[in-house]
Amino acid sequence: MQREAAGIREEWLGATLSTSPTDRQAAEAAVTGLYHLIGLAPPRFHWVSSPATALTTVPPGTRPKPSESMDRVSEWTVPSRLRASRAALGLELDAGIHRALNWVIRPQVFDSLTRSTRNTLGTALRAAHDSKTARSDAWYTALGVAWIAHYDFVRRAAGVVFTPEQNRRLDLWAAAGRSCGWWWPREDVCVISERPAVMRTEVSGDDGEVRLHCADGPAVRYADGWELYAWHGTRVPSWVITDPAVWRIEREANVEVRRCAIERIGWESYIERAGLRLVASAPDPGNPGSSLHLYDVREDTRVLLAVNGSVERDGRRRRYGLTVPGFFDDPVAAAGWTYGLSAEQYSTLVRRT
Repeated sequence: MQREAAGIREEWLGATLSTSPTDRQAAEAAVTGLYHLIGLAPPRFHWVSSPATALTTVPPGTRPKPSESMDRVSEWTVPSRLRASRAALGLELDAGIHRALNWVIRPQVFDSLTRSTRNTLGTALRAAHDSKTARSDAWYTALGVAWIAHYDFVRRAAGVVFTPEQNRRLDLWAAAGRSCGWWWPREDVCVISERPAVMRTEVSGDDGEVRLHCADGPAVRYADGWELYAWHGTRVPSWVITDPAVWRIEREANVEVRRCAIERIGWESYIERAGLRLVASAPDPGNPGSSLHLYDVREDTRVLLAVNGSVERDGRRRRYGLTVPGFFDDPVAAAGWTYGLSAEQYSTLVRRT
């Protein structure tokens, strides 16, 4: 069953991250069917090239109410009714599934796909919103394919039989999820985004979870030119990838962005280019065979250069830097501080990860 779960998860992950042209006909038919489920006539469809365009334009002939701002889409009438319809379907389907089966497969399909969607299309959507916490999360969760893939696995690989009507309703959501990007429904018009033209990712977990990453260009790009850069899952300004100069790093206020830019250059290269002074070095008691190096960065800050205790997926151990207070002169004490330990306590670790 685990093999089947992995296969169906990968199938739906491929649909989520697809850069193939949207199937407008299939998307419009599926959305029309979902409108019909809640008693609404087919809407007029307005296609846009990216979520950024959707969030900043109003379809011709539409006069949104003050409450219908894009960051409050979950509060709109139609999304609320569609979410209620989706929730009702979930309750019906769950009634026919043994609870133990649900919990066995949930981590392999639903949880993994939820994280992957959040780390990829969700990151791009939040960037388009220019907000980390949009109040419309509930609607985008309903549009995510994780819950669809979960029930798809149950009926295809776990031997659970749904009624024809339940299958029809689930298939409408599945068709919408497979055929287009995000969409925003009102009673008279539905805005649908095309898929991205570029989507660069990396696998970040043993369960197949993915995140945005591209070392030589945008991780996400839409046909209208809207794009997003990411380094191992962290959204970064374009210069981190295209021109990670030392002077830019020194002026950057965001610690995570600085870290990504330094990793893009490489810590050894950054230390050499920036002319950082070595304060002290010592063997790493938490990672036998590796060393700790402590460098001056500025008056009240130092950086501890260490080697990851765990092997990366490519077989290498990643070298990374940790910012520590400037009063540390002992690399071992600085390493212990990053774990909330004293130097003596850190020295007794069998091996850190």
